[in-house]
Amino acid sequence: MAATEPAPAKAVPAEAAPTASAPAAAPADDMLDAVLWMQQSVEYEGATTTAFTLAKLRLDQALKDKKWTAVPDAQKGTFSKLQPAVICDIDETLLDNSAYQAWNITAGTPFSNDTWGKFVQSQTSKAVPGAVDFAKYAISKNVKVFYVSNRLEEGEQATRDNMQKLGFPMGNNVDTFLMLGEKEDWTSRKNSRFAYIAQNYRVLLLLGDNFGDFTDAYKGTADDRQKVYDENLKHWGHDWIVLPNPSYGSFEAVPYQFNYQAPPEEMRAAKRGALESWTGQ
Repeated sequence: MAATEPAPAKAVPAEAAPTASAPAAAPADDMLDAVLWMQQSVEYEGATTTAFTLAKLRLDQALKDKKWTAVPDAQKGTFSKLQPAVICDIDETLLDNSAYQAWNITAGTPFSNDTWGKFVQSQTSKAVPGAVDFAKYAISKNVKVFYVSNRLEEGEQATRDNMQKLGFPMGNNVDTFLMLGEKEDWTSRKNSRFAYIAQNYRVLLLLGDNFGDFTDAYKGTADDRQKVYDENLKHWGHDWIVLPNPSYGSFEAVPYQFNYQAPPEEMRAAKRGALESWTGQ
């Protein structure tokens, strides 16, 4: 998640000062509409349900096609004989953490590792609509469900407990939770974990909400990312399924070149500068 904080209120000219009958508008907030959409709209529920419905259809197709793999660079040789699996990101793919984002908005605070860690430990994330049903469907087809997350290793048990309460399959005798930093080469870039799974499983689908849930080449300019997207066009909607997340992600770090140490006002200015605006004429 990238740090965000409310934009400062704009000064109101004296001649346009609000009166008792015309209350002042609330100050703009970077995440307000995005989080409101995720929590309150049927459109969000419809979008996620659509994505998981497509994932079920693709899963059935993949099971019939022994040459099907979502990670061709990692799977070579006789992968067709391996047990099938799907790889899912957790946050905003299977778990809805919008309550944390809403808390940041209402409290006027930015993202921090400290408060995020406390939220993870609270085990209060909800299931993204359609997520549990899809995971159970995969298990019913004898497809192993792996969770590849950039949550920290110390949050794994709380994440497991949260997801188990929601009805997600736990993997039985297989460790299906692959967290950030669990092994030395398990960095925020996920391809090493994809390759680890691909040693013993035929990976049918990748599901995520962020570009980095599908490729390690997610950091770069807007043009760089578009090029990577275009090069992988055959995967989108086929064996790579994207869930909607307008509240945070690598997309919003592109304008400030992933410099998370930059002052918030510089981040916001860079994002505003990246907008393609109507001229007003």
